[in-house]
Amino acid sequence: MNWLKHIEWYNPWWFCLLLIIPVLIWIFRKSINFPQKYLHYPTIKYVPKSDSLKSKIYRYLHYLPYMCLVFFILAMARPQYILREEKIEAEGIDIFLVLDLSSSMLSQDFNPNRLEVSKSLAIEFLNKRNYDRIGVVCFAGEGFTQCPLTVDHHVLNNLISQIECGILEDGTAIGMGLATAINRLKEDTITQSKVIILLTDGVNNAGEISPELATELAQLYKIKIYAIGVGSNGEAYSPVGRSNDGEYIFGMVPVNIDEALMSQIAISTGGKYYRATNKDQLQEIYKEIDRLEKNKVNVQIFKRNTEEYKIFLLSGLILLALYFGFRYFLNPLML
Repeated sequence: MNWLKHIEWYNPWWFCLLLIIPVLIWIFRKSINFPQKYLHYPTIKYVPKSDSLKSKIYRYLHYLPYMCLVFFILAMARPQYILREEKIEAEGIDIFLVLDLSSSMLSQDFNPNRLEVSKSLAIEFLNKRNYDRIGVVCFAGEGFTQCPLTVDHHVLNNLISQIECGILEDGTAIGMGLATAINRLKEDTITQSKVIILLTDGVNNAGEISPELATELAQLYKIKIYAIGVGSNGEAYSPVGRSNDGEYIFGMVPVNIDEALMSQIAISTGGKYYRATNKDQLQEIYKEIDRLEKNKVNVQIFKRNTEEYKIFLLSGLILLALYFGFRYFLNPLML
């Protein structure tokens, strides 16, 4: 079926002839049932009908010419397999998603929780950035690179889908998460535009690098930071501890996001701070960032095509040969 997605029809008006085929079949069936003059013979209605392979073939043999006609019409419509080559003549943007993996991201004020919603909307956002290199950094009590800069969205989506809470020491080391992404971006000399999207739901309480120091590094390397605070207002059903078997224990916990810090980080680097209290707001935030960070890309599309009518013509000829072959080899008395 993937092959058909790349097929275009050079003479599609030939498809109009397909409408004639049902009419021809109707005329054929009408002619079979049309009363004709005949000689009377003793009845053969009690003779059992033959259920041999020949009789089964004969039953449908007369429809083969119509199938041949379908394939011949498709061949006349000139199917062409289209190959497109894109030549990009512009610079994309380097984007790092810095995602909080502290246990509070399992809070259920988002359905099913903050982390799963953040992951799904991040994938939706990143899939729109066709010409950007994108990477992912996760952080809790420390930061690590989940995916380095890449243009392979399939790999990126898989790695984002595999992100889970609990793989790092718990905590909220915002500075470490930012510093990990900045360290990756500063080494890149290919693109001029570099962006970090920071998504967190808490207050910095861990890590060897403070958010303020990470912000200064971002300013030094001209990296813009968009900060998103995720969490409803008031209280949320959140993890409050873990049982002996490792399962999270939930309870009502006040939602506490350091919005002053997030605003300072974003504004001082030329970005913007957002607050998302539900999924719809988070989705709108991603859409706004997508609009703000549109890269100018000039795309030249070269089309190459190959004629694919031969496969339909050959299919029609094979069916036609089968039709005459069956008529010849079947018992003449049946014909």
